[in-house]
Amino acid sequence: MIRSMTGFGSAEGEVGGAHVAVEVRSVNHRFFNPSVKLPAELARWEGDVREALRRSVTRGHVTLNARIDREARSGQIDEGKFASYVQRLRELQQKFDLSPTLEIGTVLRLPDVFSGGEEPTAGDPSELTGIVARALSAMDTMRAEEGARLATYIEERLTVIAAAVARIAARAPQRLTEQRDRLRQSVRELTDGIALDEQRLAQEIALLADRLDVSEEISRFHSHLEAFRSAVRSPGADGVGKRLGFLLQELLREANTTGSKANDAAMLQDVLSIKEELERVREQVENLE
Repeated sequence: MIRSMTGFGSAEGEVGGAHVAVEVRSVNHRFFNPSVKLPAELARWEGDVREALRRSVTRGHVTLNARIDREARSGQIDEGKFASYVQRLRELQQKFDLSPTLEIGTVLRLPDVFSGGEEPTAGDPSELTGIVARALSAMDTMRAEEGARLATYIEERLTVIAAAVARIAARAPQRLTEQRDRLRQSVRELTDGIALDEQRLAQEIALLADRLDVSEEISRFHSHLEAFRSAVRSPGADGVGKRLGFLLQELLREANTTGSKANDAAMLQDVLSIKEELERVREQVENLE
């Protein structure tokens, strides 16, 4: 399934008797770019966490934050330290005329409020990576849902592009006939009744037809559009964003070449429409993994 690079997921669990919450979010990036922030108690398992991210995400800037829920660790509060902090905070409130409200969470987050040390006394990396895996799964669900919406939008834009290409293909032979007749008329007017060298005129018309021929561009348009649709509908295990980016470059190249050969207002209008749609597609492809 095609996936967006934008998503968010969270999960909670126990690691060595401590309650740990993990949040992971991702945004678009050309490569896989992880950022892991762990509390000191869990820092020794950062390598395991990064490996879990690498297995789940192939492209995007991924930020993972983990925290230990201090308030959830009941029965370990150093009441002496807690009381000392409360007294000091009250003194500061009075001295600086601050609000008298004092949240318990504010005190619990201060250093050394919990006795017995804050590092989990047991556990192994699998406990932490298990929580990470659940957070990644939630993020992946969001990325897949967003990817499905983007795929639908891209398919709609491809349909518009294909219609414009079809109009160009239908217009091209008529445009060539009009250009040939216009050349004949111009030559007659310039020669002012002088006999024409029909063989030379035929050669010039042949050269004109070759310069204006867009049949190869139309053929490549169809090929690239089919490849684009196939990639969107059946993405590989490593994602689809880079391949779609390459195909977009090829489609834009064909649009530019067709525009340079068009020499026709109707065809140029369709070329401009194609380029506008390709830009809309590009903006969405940048968000795909």
